[in-house]
Amino acid sequence: MANILVTGAQGQLGSELQKIGFAFLDEVFYTDVDDLDITDQRAVEHFVRTHDIDTIINCAAYTAVERAEEEEEIAARINTEAVANLARVALAEDCLLIHVSTDYVFDGTATIPYTEKMKPAPQNVYGRTKWAGEEAILNSGCLYIIIRTSWLYSSFGNNFVKTILRLATEKQELRVVNDQIGTPTYAADLAEVIVRIMANEERVEYEGIYHYSDDGACSWFDFAQEIVRQSGLTCSVCPVTTAEYPTKAHRPAYSVLDKSKIIRTFGVTVPDWKEALARCLKENKE
Repeated sequence: MANILVTGAQGQLGSELQKIGFAFLDEVFYTDVDDLDITDQRAVEHFVRTHDIDTIINCAAYTAVERAEEEEEIAARINTEAVANLARVALAEDCLLIHVSTDYVFDGTATIPYTEKMKPAPQNVYGRTKWAGEEAILNSGCLYIIIRTSWLYSSFGNNFVKTILRLATEKQELRVVNDQIGTPTYAADLAEVIVRIMANEERVEYEGIYHYSDDGACSWFDFAQEIVRQSGLTCSVCPVTTAEYPTKAHRPAYSVLDKSKIIRTFGVTVPDWKEALARCLKENKE
């Protein structure tokens, strides 16, 4: 039995965790900013002590990559300072902190999937604030499991899949970047991984950084094209280069993650990204 605090519970991953649920005997407290402001360390301390929390699962994050370029202070408050608060409380109260991070901590210059041993070099505000959050955990001395993921989507919240579905019904043609390569990840699959980790009674012995995404690699163009194809929409998807579609935030050209460590350690299965997308689209219709 565990007393679990889930932060960011109204987001994509938090919502999927609520849907899946944990072990029958676990007591789980699903919170979002209205319930618990994790930028307030005293509030976090009070909550953890009051509810005798032994595991914190942090799903809260500032994920608006473009807007972060103009709102660095806000992004840092959520992605770095709040994470540091959670880490300090986790250390003081002897909790395990499971924290979700991102492929955007890498610079995108690799030509093979990124392993956990490869050095981060984030190229935008979002990536830098998420990496600073990781460093805050590493420097805190708390028990931790950091899971980096990529291109997260689900039937909850706002994400690339929902945006493409909406635009594909409004327009006859979409232009999508074809030279940024990564892996889409269905948030339900990542939630299953976290639940599996929680089911491992020896989880605290596997402290460290892990990578998880669904399997395979594609460009944003490939992803959009597959969304349209599987949805039976008639919108045409056209490939463009990053140079033809400039953005404020510099995005990694390649950010595929190597999942071998998490597979080896926790025995997780990694579904193909196209199969995962099909499950999400079916869920979205129901």
